[in-house]
Amino acid sequence: MSIGTTPKSGRGGAIAALDVGSAKICCFIARPEVGARLRIIGIGHHAARGVRSGTIVDMDAAETAIRATVEAAEQMAGENIRHVVVNISGGKPESRLIAYEVAIAGHEIGDTDIRRIIDPDRTLADVPDERQIVHALPVGYTIDGSKGVRDPRGMYGERLGVNLHIVSAAAGAIRNLETCISRCHLVIADRVVSPYASALACLVDDEKQLGVTLIDMGGGTTSVAVFFDGELVHTDSISLGGINVTKDVARGLSTPLEHAERVKTLHGSVLPSPSDDREIIKVPLIGEDDEGETTQIPRSMLVGIIRPRLEETFEMVRSGFEAAGFDKVAGRRVVLTGGASQLTGVREFAATMLDKQVRMSRPRPIDGLAEAAGGPAFSTCAGLLNFSADNNQRASERAYRPVEEASGRLGRLGQWLRENF
Repeated sequence: MSIGTTPKSGRGGAIAALDVGSAKICCFIARPEVGARLRIIGIGHHAARGVRSGTIVDMDAAETAIRATVEAAEQMAGENIRHVVVNISGGKPESRLIAYEVAIAGHEIGDTDIRRIIDPDRTLADVPDERQIVHALPVGYTIDGSKGVRDPRGMYGERLGVNLHIVSAAAGAIRNLETCISRCHLVIADRVVSPYASALACLVDDEKQLGVTLIDMGGGTTSVAVFFDGELVHTDSISLGGINVTKDVARGLSTPLEHAERVKTLHGSVLPSPSDDREIIKVPLIGEDDEGETTQIPRSMLVGIIRPRLEETFEMVRSGFEAAGFDKVAGRRVVLTGGASQLTGVREFAATMLDKQVRMSRPRPIDGLAEAAGGPAFSTCAGLLNFSADNNQRASERAYRPVEEASGRLGRLGQWLRENF
């Protein structure tokens, strides 16, 4: 459960996900099908404008890019959307684990007790005014001090406790994002921190149960989600990403950003090879036209520019979850995703830096998802769809569940009558 607005679907039950990133903005529109499956009916993506390190810095530019992205997805889907599930990657998201306990006087635990212990007013008291709650996720319950309870409904006890994982972000950054999206005539149905969304798209159940760290390497941020015993227990974010590597290449080689991105993508690597000194790369210089002067550099020079930035990134990631005390909890498993993770040698380099087993991941297949939009760069957007679909399914289950187990003996009589007459 997370604190936020109730997820809503568009006409025909369509779900829309909007990933506002620093390098690109992406929108997926999907329609739920039988068996809790989704089918994507609309895809739109556009180069990001007005966004830096996940935070909006130019409202007009960001609005224009979001409008273009959503309109492309709507045109492909053949319908307009009103509500979107959006990611939160800026605002320096922070994680806290907080324990609460309430008296239940020995009665059967029901939905009312769960809502009471995960009370927004209670959690808000533990968050500074300048920050806003994005998620309040229960990671485990206790009944009369007994730990390890996954779902306390239907059980009995005197005191019900919960360990809440509260994820918050800077209120100003969230308000700016909400304002920008509302200017596009869209309503935010729910908000999800980026690494959590990416994890929902990429991780398998066994990884989440045994302990795993997902690292989403985006354009402007590198974000982390730690899972243990099937629950999200920690998130973190640093303001370094693929764009920083591109800028390092542009500065180091005195080449325009556009060409720096191309050189990085085609020839870049984190790991040196014996042939690097012999492989020569032609690089255009800043200020020259297309037919202007170029310089020739060995590939080893490019590797020497890229490697220090990636080393800094993984060092900050490692320091972050060591400082938070989650290094051991996360086990020895790391999953890499995000557009910047596709740089040659990143997997091997991460395994060395973090001393863990590393695998690369892209979103799990979704019906209708084109191959071009199924790479690691689209993990967050795919995960937003999964988050919305899961929330809608839980909401439907709650709607069909008899209220508080039909309020005891009278309710059970009413349920028997409904089933037999």
